[in-house]
Amino acid sequence: MATVTNGKIDSAGPAQSAPASRVRWRIMFLVMAAAGLTYIDRVNLSIAAQPMQREMHFSTIELGWIFGAFQLGYALTQVPGGWAADWFGPRRVLAVAILWWSVFTALTGFVPNLPLVSWIGLVGAFIVVRFLVGVGEAPNAPTCNKIIANWMGSHSGGVGASFIFLGTGLGAAVTPPFISWIMVRWGWRTSFYLSGLMGVGFAVLWYFYVRNNPEEHRSVNEGELRLIAAQRSQARRRQKSPRPTPWGKLLRTRSVWALLVGYFCQAYPIYFYFTWLFIYLVNVRGLSIKQGGTWGMLPYLSIALLAPFGGVFSDYACRRLGKTAGRRSAVWLGLVVSALFLWLGSRASNGISAVLLLSVGSGASMFAATTFWATCVDLTQEFTGSLSGLMNMFGNLGGWLSPIITAYVATRFGWEAALDLAAIVTIVGAVSFSLVTAGRSLDEPSAAG
Repeated sequence: MATVTNGKIDSAGPAQSAPASRVRWRIMFLVMAAAGLTYIDRVNLSIAAQPMQREMHFSTIELGWIFGAFQLGYALTQVPGGWAADWFGPRRVLAVAILWWSVFTALTGFVPNLPLVSWIGLVGAFIVVRFLVGVGEAPNAPTCNKIIANWMGSHSGGVGASFIFLGTGLGAAVTPPFISWIMVRWGWRTSFYLSGLMGVGFAVLWYFYVRNNPEEHRSVNEGELRLIAAQRSQARRRQKSPRPTPWGKLLRTRSVWALLVGYFCQAYPIYFYFTWLFIYLVNVRGLSIKQGGTWGMLPYLSIALLAPFGGVFSDYACRRLGKTAGRRSAVWLGLVVSALFLWLGSRASNGISAVLLLSVGSGASMFAATTFWATCVDLTQEFTGSLSGLMNMFGNLGGWLSPIITAYVATRFGWEAALDLAAIVTIVGAVSFSLVTAGRSLDEPSAAG
C-alpha cells in the first residue's frame, strides 16, 4: 500500500506505474447500498400498516403518530450524527448506526410483547420504537457524505452524492413489492425481522471493508491515491486530527443559511411523494389499489435515473463554469423543471398522465438534491459531516411539515392548490440557492474558484 508523509504521496517503488485501483467505486457502491437499506427500513412500516392497523385496532390518528415518530427522531439527531462522523470517523459511526436501527427495526415486530406496553400502552410503545429507528438512521446521510468527501473530494462531489440518491430511489422502489411478498407468505412481523437481519449483515460488511480514508485501505494503490488527492482541498490534505466543529463560523456564513433554506424547500415537495402520493392516485385520480401500487413506483424509478445524472451534470458544470456558477446552474435546472412538472401534473386530464408528469417532477427534484450534498463538501471538507447533518435536519423539518400542510391545503382548497404550493416552495428553494457561493471554501482563509 502507498504511504503518505506530510500530506505527500510516497510514490517510490515499482507500484508507481501500476494502473490505479478502483476501491473508491466499491466504497461508493456501499454508500448506495446503505442509502437503499435506510429506505427499506423506513418505508416498510407504510406497507405493513394495513395489517398492523387491522390487528391492533389503531385509529388513523394513532397510526399517524406512529408514522411521525420516525421522522421526528430522524430530524432531531441529524446534527449529532454528522458531528460524530467528523469526530469519530464515518466507518465506526455508520457501523454502530446501522446496528442500532436494524435492532429497533426488528424490534418493531416484537412491540406487542414488550414490557413497555404495560407502562405506556401499545401505541406509545410503537411510537418509542419507531422514534429510536429514526435516531439510528439519522447519521446515515451525513456520514455517507463524509465518506464521499474523504474518498471523492470536492471536484467529484456531485458524482459521489448521486450514489446516495441512486440508493434512495432503488430502495424506495423495491420496498413495496419486497415487503408485500414477505407479508403475504409469513406475516407483517417477519418483514421487520428480515429487514433487521439484512441490516446487521450489512453493518458487519461495512465495518470490515470500509475505511475512513483511502490511505488506510490496504487495497488502494498509489495511482488511486494520486487521483483522490487531486480532488481534495489543501485544507483537507493538511488535516492531521479532528478539530472541534466551528459552529459559530458556519452559522455566520450566508452560504450556509442559503443552503439550509434551499434544502428545506427542496425536501418539502419530495415528501408529498413519500406520504400522500398513493392516496392521491387512488382517492383523487381514481386509480385502483393495484394500479396505484404499480404506477406509484414511477417517481422512485425517476429518482434512481435522474439523481445520478444530476451529480454528473453538476460536476461537469463546475468544470465549465466554475464552482459557484456550476452548482447554481444544476440546482436551478432541477428545481425549476420539478416545479413545472408539479404544476402540470396537478392539471393532468387523467391519473396515468398525472403520475407520469409528477414522476418527472420527483426525478428533477433529486437531480438538484445531489448538488446540495456536493455543496456541503465544497464548503467544508473537514466538517462535511456536521454541515451535512445540519442541512439534512432542515430538510427533514420540511419533510415533517409537508404532509401536515398538504393535508390542510388539500382539505380547504383542493389538491391542485396543494401541489401548486409545493411548486412555489420549490421555486423558493432555487432562489435561495442563488445566494450559495460554493467556490468559497470555509476551510480556506481565502476564496477559491
